[in-house]
Amino acid sequence: MSENREEILANFQSITAIDDVAVAIYHLEENDWDLLTAVNNVLGSQDVPPPPQMPAPIPMDLEQSGNSGAGDVLITAPSSPYRHPTNPATLFNNAASAFSAFGAGPSTSRGTSTSFGNGETKNLEDQETQEITFNVHFNGRVYKIPISNTRTIADLKNEVQTATGVQVCRQALKGWADNVQRNAQKSNTVLKTLHLEKQTDVILTDLSGEGFLSDMSNGLNNGTRPENQIYTLNITIKATGELKQLKFHGNQTILAVKTDVYTVTDIQVRHQKWIGWPNGVSNSMILADTGIGIEHNFTLESTRDVRNESGSSHNTTGGNVVEIDSESEEFEDAEGFDDDIFTDTVTSSRNRLKNLIPDKVDDETVGCMEFIQNYEERYGIQHPVFFQGSLEEAVKEACQKSARERKLLAIYLHHDGSVLTNVFCGQLLGHESIVTMFLDNFVVYGWDLTNEHNKNLFLTSISICVNQAAASTVRSIPTEHMPTILLVAKNRSQCEIFSVIHGNIGLDDLYSSLIEARESYAEQMRIEIREEDERLERERVKMEQDEAYQESLSADRAKEEARKQKELMMATERSRLESERAEILARKESVRQEAERALPPEPEQLSGPEITKIRIRTTDGMIERRFLATDTLQTLLNYVTSKGFPVDEYKLICTFPKRELTGMDVTKSLKELKLYPQETCILEER
Repeated sequence: MSENREEILANFQSITAIDDVAVAIYHLEENDWDLLTAVNNVLGSQDVPPPPQMPAPIPMDLEQSGNSGAGDVLITAPSSPYRHPTNPATLFNNAASAFSAFGAGPSTSRGTSTSFGNGETKNLEDQETQEITFNVHFNGRVYKIPISNTRTIADLKNEVQTATGVQVCRQALKGWADNVQRNAQKSNTVLKTLHLEKQTDVILTDLSGEGFLSDMSNGLNNGTRPENQIYTLNITIKATGELKQLKFHGNQTILAVKTDVYTVTDIQVRHQKWIGWPNGVSNSMILADTGIGIEHNFTLESTRDVRNESGSSHNTTGGNVVEIDSESEEFEDAEGFDDDIFTDTVTSSRNRLKNLIPDKVDDETVGCMEFIQNYEERYGIQHPVFFQGSLEEAVKEACQKSARERKLLAIYLHHDGSVLTNVFCGQLLGHESIVTMFLDNFVVYGWDLTNEHNKNLFLTSISICVNQAAASTVRSIPTEHMPTILLVAKNRSQCEIFSVIHGNIGLDDLYSSLIEARESYAEQMRIEIREEDERLERERVKMEQDEAYQESLSADRAKEEARKQKELMMATERSRLESERAEILARKESVRQEAERALPPEPEQLSGPEITKIRIRTTDGMIERRFLATDTLQTLLNYVTSKGFPVDEYKLICTFPKRELTGMDVTKSLKELKLYPQETCILEER
């Protein structure tokens, strides 16, 4: 632009004699601050009426207001130093100078033309009518739809509905070239004006339950807090009449809602004009604080479309169609005015939210707990049950168990730099069927890769706990494909990545992918369970054999021990008996020796009046000795004892007459006992 906006505003007021600054700014905004077009539009009318149905001529900045409609606030620009002249000559001169400043004059061309952003102008009448074949990619198939380039986007969508069965109100056509993306979203755009190739590829997204919508309940139990409830927003796109039904958690901010709506409508946040918000709503507020019901209706239009349509309608004179592209001027600031009045911040709401894991976390367990807490603050409590602990502990919980108890480990990788994040977390991970599926069949571990330090920490951990290939897989995932779910399974003796699910997926596709992974893993587990059972059976048989062998060995050892014990007892008994016998023999020998010492000497005479000869028959033969007749019976008994026949074991018996001498008075002499001059006795054991 050759002039700043303050000067354009002053010139516009001078030319049109519009005193109201807000009304003047409105007309300039309607024409993308193109002074020539705005003046033509205003002066071409009989009068200058105020903008129809506009309670606020200028929408608030996104930082100040989250809506454009019933809740708009009228912003009054500072008074301009330039006042409109009352002299008609001055008015004419100012108009002429303003026109010359743009190098423009009244148009005399009668040919229909279109102006493009690169300055090139082509006549629509000169363009060749031809047939364009659209290759529509949908659900893994490609639908070839031929259509004339004289037809519109609305006609194309009707053909797409016929071919795919997806209703027009549910269609979102993506993949257009950057230079036609904006015009391709308008239903009345003629295909010829887009200058498409004869073979054009587009991607069809179904915005129903298979995509961004869900069939979750409109509300929770009566005791649920508002920020934890699910709000259903019925959004009617004013330009096309499409109805989009989106669901959001009550704790999401208005700016986050607008950002998510941009992903399904391609109406950028700075160009969104909402009708239906209550008064006083701002971008920083959460849905639960806005006062809307669980289900609320809105109308959404693009301020860019409104300006373009207004400009084209006022510039259609004599068959001329002038399309003005003000993309290059959109962000030029007006000196002396607050930039927030004219430009909206394009910073995503994701950049204003704190990361799910704080920057530079060194403890995995702490990071995991922070992830769960921040995830619930941002997306609500309806989510899969995330494992609380380190990745190593999660791998042990899921994989380091028997085949019957083993589960798939689902690692949810979050990244705030992806536009798919809010929709994936709010609409897919929060769906009851997905939550139940994860709860019954998976161990779920969550991590945020937004911060580079935290990403490196996770890569190091997964390379150790799983393998290097898993870390390489994570490194190769583009940010725009996130969030991503890695399914990790234990195959035989090691863990590996079983499947990878990217964030650009619908609810049904996600559920089908999880079911497919579960069934495939279950089949693999059936083989491992059978092998494990066979291995356990072999181990059981071997253990039983080992137990039987040990029992037999123990029995043999017990028998041997008993034998040895018996032999020891017998040896001990023999030793005792021998000891007793030795003691007895020693005692006998002592008695014998004592008796032998007590014997008087045997008389030397063979016979005589005082000598008696006594013979004693023993068990071993005959013994005899001479005694004095005066010797006592004790002397005779001592003799018998000295020969090894103690009187306590043997009886000395005299035969004629028969009498037992050992029972008589041992002090009597042999003569008194009539054992004189000789006698024969017998020793008998007692």
